[in-house]
Amino acid sequence: MATTATADPRFAAARQVADAVLLEGYVLYPYRASAAKNRLRWQFGVLVPPAWGPAHGEHACQRTEVLMEPKGDATLALELRFLHAQRRTVQRALDGGGFAEVDELHLADRVLVPWDEGTEEHVELAVRVAELTGDGVTVPFTRPARDDIETVVGDDGRTAGRLVRRTEEIEGVLRLRAVELDGAYRVFRLTAVVENTSPWTPGAGAAAGSDAVVAADREAALPRSLVAAHLLLGLGSGSFLSMTDPPEWAREAVAACENLHTWPVLAGEAGRADVVLSSPIILEDHPAIAPESAGAMYDATEIDEILALRTAALTDQEKREARGTDARAAAVIDLADSLPPEVLERLHGAVRSLREVTGPDGPEQITEIPDEEAVFRPDTPWWDPAGTDTADPARDRITVDGAPVGPGSRVLLRPGPRRTDAQDLFLHGRAALVEAVLHDVDGGVHLAVTVEDDPGADIRREQGRFLYFQPDEVTLLEDA
Repeated sequence: MATTATADPRFAAARQVADAVLLEGYVLYPYRASAAKNRLRWQFGVLVPPAWGPAHGEHACQRTEVLMEPKGDATLALELRFLHAQRRTVQRALDGGGFAEVDELHLADRVLVPWDEGTEEHVELAVRVAELTGDGVTVPFTRPARDDIETVVGDDGRTAGRLVRRTEEIEGVLRLRAVELDGAYRVFRLTAVVENTSPWTPGAGAAAGSDAVVAADREAALPRSLVAAHLLLGLGSGSFLSMTDPPEWAREAVAACENLHTWPVLAGEAGRADVVLSSPIILEDHPAIAPESAGAMYDATEIDEILALRTAALTDQEKREARGTDARAAAVIDLADSLPPEVLERLHGAVRSLREVTGPDGPEQITEIPDEEAVFRPDTPWWDPAGTDTADPARDRITVDGAPVGPGSRVLLRPGPRRTDAQDLFLHGRAALVEAVLHDVDGGVHLAVTVEDDPGADIRREQGRFLYFQPDEVTLLEDA
């Protein structure tokens, strides 16, 4: 019989990675609600109400299938984790009593602004594998609507305003089923489906197809969605099979598994196979947070060193707004401001794979300095920055099809088939302006270009962030 489970201790090592999945892209640098990239949120693992999803390219359910080898009367522990978006509005206290909704409430250390916060939700259960056969187990769950009010007190000890949080009701269902496969081994295919069953429907109207209404309806759908939904699965006895590196005898069965909008990997400590993390972000088996990381930055595809340095460089006013945006953003600001130099230095890269290449004993060590004559010294350095034949990207010209091409030339982009960058292929046949001719240390030549009619061309030019093509990938336009 399925029972509600307390936090399974086997998930402890995997939960750190699961937390990163849960909050991936939660708030992006510069951690302010006013930043353009923080205005369209909740991109990973969003399970929307079924009335909204199909017509707008989003999904109401996710499906995980993984193979497992349970031993004896094994028990499966499961934890569904997701964020429940709650809408926060800001109100200012009026002199005559009462409150009025405002866009900003300035306090000494922060600027409070409207924002959608994410509260963590969990659905936990434990069930015997034997109960999952046949029709399996269905577990409906509900998170009720609620309103919360938090009073905000100013430096003078008086009520400055309040934060009003509105949480909408969510309904969902978790379906589990196990099917024993034919073969020499006792192997089951476990299917876990997570579905948003909330009955909410988007608003109707004459202009229902307009972009503004679609955006407004998505804003209304998000508080009723399961955000960053993912699963932790644990076997009491037995093991799961890797979906990326299964044993040879199981490859065909693994290939037949159907995973929709999620991907299962072995999680927890390396060498163990009793825990699986099924995530909307594709990971490798046994993913782990880098030991150098000083704390969560919540930024999609984060690079801790860059984010820490940039965050520390924000102005005091920008930090006040970030602190007022979200408690997690405030924690990032405090972290960046308090990192000691030795911790920041640790973020500057690490080499982890040399032992795998050289073996456990490492390479043969050099015990003495070789004679001077034994050291090879070329007559000329491989690259001499002081050489007389220096490059000048702003003036250099090269010959393309018998004609000189350089800064100011108009060319037609014709990326060759050897290129694998999809962005380059999308630009095939577009006209572009050559901004610079660049030479690399291996003798290669690259044309830095901006595409004509690109509204961001001036910004690219100012920042020196161009697109790059080789000479045989462009044709000089006749009017150049």
